[in-house]
Amino acid sequence: MLALDATPRPPRRTADGRLIGRGVRPSAAIRDAYQERLLRLVDEMSNSVSYWLSAGYRRQEDRIAALALDAPPAADLAEVMRRLRRRWEGRFDDASLNLARYFAKQVHRRTDTELRKILKRAGFSVEFRVSAPVRDALRAIVAENVSLIRSIPEQFLTQIEGSVMRSVLAGRDLATLSRELQHQHGVTRRRAELISLDQNNKSTGAIQRLQYLDLGIERGIWHHSHAGKEWRPTHVANDGKEYDIRTGWFDPHEGRYIRTGELIRCKCWTAPILPR
Repeated sequence: MLALDATPRPPRRTADGRLIGRGVRPSAAIRDAYQERLLRLVDEMSNSVSYWLSAGYRRQEDRIAALALDAPPAADLAEVMRRLRRRWEGRFDDASLNLARYFAKQVHRRTDTELRKILKRAGFSVEFRVSAPVRDALRAIVAENVSLIRSIPEQFLTQIEGSVMRSVLAGRDLATLSRELQHQHGVTRRRAELISLDQNNKSTGAIQRLQYLDLGIERGIWHHSHAGKEWRPTHVANDGKEYDIRTGWFDPHEGRYIRTGELIRCKCWTAPILPR
């Protein structure tokens, strides 16, 4: 429940006089910390894969160049890939739960702290509690991030294995394969960056929405972040407009109701309209 303090700071108001609080935007610091940990794992994996595959490929390079399509070249490299897959899928599995829990905890703590500040500036004191919906959301955030983290080596190593076998079949040299490895490393880094960005936006928006509803805040102002190189025209058009936090806002481009941060790369945020 919200209780009005004696000496509030005058906040913004809607046209009909309702108070508007400042919204909680996704934290760049949390995103960067998450991204740094993911990229460190990606770089270690890529360096390991490049080292061991290069060594194995170099041993077989004469046979590969001669298009000797008997068992040894392909079989030896397939065994190298099996060992690398066991190692790095296991490494990411081990790291995934701790990293996902760390991320969820940081997002929740920061959203909680910022919401207290926002309401205090508007003249309200709040008794916070972690409600059942928020606990469920945190569990879902952890589960989704565990799955995403584990998918990174799966996709990377599958692409690399395909490149290795195509190189063997085509009789390519090690330099050509190395360029493909470097390309896939870049693709995987960009995917890790997108995961950290997108999950930060989604998780912040989801927890913030549930906290608003727990406090009886059901109306908000949709704000477009104006960040990034590409903007969704419908989100720009909806900037500054009131919507129902419970149901979300109907995005005509998507043809359905959505919430801030839900769509990929969406950095939009909500300013709460405080109850009278």
